[in-house]
Amino acid sequence: MRIAVCGSIANDHLMTFPGRFSDQLVADQLHTVSLSFLVDRLEIRRGGVGANIAFGMGQLGARPVLVGAAGEDFDEYRVWLERHGVDTDSVRISEVAHTARFVCTTDADNNQIGSFYTGAMSEARHIELQHVADRAGRLDLVLIGADDPEGMIRHTEECRTRGIPFAADYSQQIARMDGEGIRQLTEGATYLFSNEYEKELIETKTGWSDEEVLQKVGTRVTTLGKRGARIDRAGEEPIVVGVAEEREKADPTGVGDAFRAGFLSGLSWGVGLERAAQVGCMLATLVVETVGTQEYELRRVHFMERFTKAYGHDAATEVEAHLS
Repeated sequence: MRIAVCGSIANDHLMTFPGRFSDQLVADQLHTVSLSFLVDRLEIRRGGVGANIAFGMGQLGARPVLVGAAGEDFDEYRVWLERHGVDTDSVRISEVAHTARFVCTTDADNNQIGSFYTGAMSEARHIELQHVADRAGRLDLVLIGADDPEGMIRHTEECRTRGIPFAADYSQQIARMDGEGIRQLTEGATYLFSNEYEKELIETKTGWSDEEVLQKVGTRVTTLGKRGARIDRAGEEPIVVGVAEEREKADPTGVGDAFRAGFLSGLSWGVGLERAAQVGCMLATLVVETVGTQEYELRRVHFMERFTKAYGHDAATEVEAHLS
């Protein structure tokens, strides 16, 4: 199964604030916030939703096609991704803008405040998926992740026009989207990904109920934080998968991307939805134990030992047959 991952490609500047954001907020002054947090750690890492998901899939041997836009400073990043199993030949290189940048501060409660500079990402709207398919081969599924908004719309419309199954995953972009934009990117999706907060926001902005959403998409996948993930389909019992036990909590950045990478890899192997979600949860646990979204190392034996402990021998036997 050939999966293309459309989404942002960025460099992350991750900072840690030793206190709590909530202690610095004055309830009746939120309309005029002016704060500066003295951080005690800075990590500069590779990131971006599309690149993070593609990296995780590459680690699992799924050989994804990354679709996005970057600047001329992408050369070193390209080599890194290709070395970890990602096809980067469909990445558009801007002649005028730098690769996008994410700046994020995490407090002692793992709450986050972030800013995102789009840079070259805005040129993703110029990428045509048919050209990607002509080069890489038939696309069985296209994940449309957070990216240039016009690019997300174009890719969604092209998938509908060409009959390519697609997964809607607008994550960070949902804050700037109105109900019509969300409806446009959702209707007809084979999969819809979100976390719990985004799920409620989708329903509030669109005016759709949970049941109405399930009538418009094939499968709805909702990540539940420390409670794992839930999979819903119209007329069927939900599937709930718990998280694998973590050894430490280093940084939550990129955990959702890792879940998607594992889930999509499971789909590419042809395993069932529950098993795919278990792979996603296991990969997410590796990421939360690591600072940076692509700094974890997937060692096959280590991965399978922890996967077996979390989900049992039958699940492990099925996954091990596919794990590269």
